[in-house]
Parts: sequence; structure tokens; C-alpha cells
Amino acid sequence: MSPTEINLVKESFRKVVPIADQAAALFYARLFELDPGLRLLFRGDMQEQGRKLMSMVATAVASLERLDSIVPAVRALGMRHTAYGVTEEHYATVGAALLWTLEKGLGPEFSPAVRDAWTSTYSLLANTMIEAQRDAALAA
Repeated sequence: MSPTEINLVKESFRKVVPIADQAAALFYARLFELDPGLRLLFRGDMQEQGRKLMSMVATAVASLERLDSIVPAVRALGMRHTAYGVTEEHYATVGAALLWTLEKGLGPEFSPAVRDAWTSTYSLLANTMIEAQRDAALAA
């Protein structure tokens, strides 16, 4: 990712932090609207799940300049998601829900450049998780 993309993601995320609980609720509502079957993968308290999501996003955003430092954790997350029933196809739906949520939360500040920067960020993380799932499947 370029320094400009990293800056756009960090700046825009700072504006999401104050509405993190609302953003998480919007995200999951949109996710389940896009694929109602995904609701079956979530068994716990959705508010707590939302806090975990926002915490994970915050960690990723804070680590964008040193992504290599979080790759092991992102890979481990991908492997855990296999056990939850997550498939590769689900990542596209999650990405769509994430971008939609950011657009709703940021309004006119969600410019094409911000969208592209978030798309790059999500793609990088999702592809790392998918690769870990594939590696785990091959090792099994």
C-alpha cells in the first residue's frame, strides 16, 4: 500500500471511531442483508462481536505501516475462521458490507480515493486470511 492510501485509511478510520458501535451494527445488518445465511455463523452476543470487529479493524489500521508485524495474527484469524464455517466466497460479501458501512458512516467524505484505499486494505487482509485457510486445508 502506498503512503497516501495508508493516510486515507487512517484519517477516515479516526472519523469512524466515535461511532464504532453504530458502524458495527450497520456492518452486520448489511452483511446479513447481503447473505442471510451468514447469520448462522454467529452464535454469540452481536454487540460483543461488533466490538471485536472494530478492535480488529483498529489494530489493522494502526499497523498499516508495518503489516508484516500483524501477518501472523491475520493468518491465525483466517485459520480460525475456517472452523467457524467461513468460505472464500464470504470474504467478498464481508468486503462489500465493510465498504457500504464506511460509505454510510463517512458520508461525502467517503471519496473514490478513500474507497480505493479501503479496498486495497481489505483485499490485502482478506487475501492473507484466504491464503491461510488454503494452507490449513492442504495440511489437513
